[in-house]
Amino acid sequence: MQTIDVMLGRRSYPIHIESGLLNNIPSLLGEVNGDRKWVIISEPKLLDLHGNTLRLNLEGAGFACDVITLEEGEASKNLSVYGSIIERLIELQCDRTSAILALGGGVVGDVSGFVAATFLRGIDYYQIPTTCLGMVDSAIGGKTGVNSPSGKNLVGAVYQPKGVLIDPELLHSLPRGEVQSGLGEVIKYGAIRDKDFFHKVSSWLDDTDAFPFEDAIAQCCTIKAEIISKDEREGSLRRILNFGHTVGHALEAQLGYGTIRHGEAVSYGMKCAGKISCEMGFLSEEEFILLSSTIGKLPLPTLPEIDKTALMKFIRVDKKWENLQLHFVLLKQLGKAVISTAVTEDLIKNSLEVFE
Repeated sequence: MQTIDVMLGRRSYPIHIESGLLNNIPSLLGEVNGDRKWVIISEPKLLDLHGNTLRLNLEGAGFACDVITLEEGEASKNLSVYGSIIERLIELQCDRTSAILALGGGVVGDVSGFVAATFLRGIDYYQIPTTCLGMVDSAIGGKTGVNSPSGKNLVGAVYQPKGVLIDPELLHSLPRGEVQSGLGEVIKYGAIRDKDFFHKVSSWLDDTDAFPFEDAIAQCCTIKAEIISKDEREGSLRRILNFGHTVGHALEAQLGYGTIRHGEAVSYGMKCAGKISCEMGFLSEEEFILLSSTIGKLPLPTLPEIDKTALMKFIRVDKKWENLQLHFVLLKQLGKAVISTAVTEDLIKNSLEVFE
């Protein structure tokens, strides 16, 4: 088992990565069980695939365990669903010693984390990501929250889990498209922080059937853990994790949550950010072409015609605006990201030609 630590003083926690790890969760959590109540939050399909077995294993090891389900997809990431989960926790007589196990992808993890952050002013939770996107990105770092009609993740909190438990074998139960969507975030980590890793990923994408997921997940987790340990609340360095997300989040909001997968939207956003980086004289033309061709190895959906004016409305409410300035993540070179407040609306609109 590989263990990567997110170093945050008293809020430090481990990321455990191992094929078959799901079956070992009762032993991993045995020392912190005590008399507390555990609540698995997941989706119906995931409960059928993994959650019911997890619950039986926990109960067999002496854990008091309940389950809360939410409907699949981004539509569940809202304040109404959040409120219903809070009410259910009250019905289950949960208290400050209770703990949540978030079994699912980014939606389950974000909603569960926000519930944990706010129920009784904060209870423990553990992330058990079941998607590629969750394993390499959303389950790590403590970003929690829900969407509003105006944009993505506009309501939330930074609240760290007690641990992240990653079983790469769970990816085998996912639709192929869902797994490939998460590879956009894998590309991101190499692009912003590790050029050698970027080249490895680009090569691995030539044969996705043989993609070494466990190695890729471990490297992405190592990069993110290092960044979070240095900048927990996105004051400076952590901003680079938003590479591709400004346009990506706007695409998700404009097209409708769930219409395009998050990783797919971010992939298009990275192509836009790469083009802007090139236009502003940061990224060389050669490296922009390499970035675009690597992203092009993913089976991205064909986009409908995008209303540029409408898209800009969503970008204007993006949470990366501060003091009327948009903090836009660009590439100085592959493996080295920079933050710019000089990206204009015209540059963004011109970059959208990569959609064509």
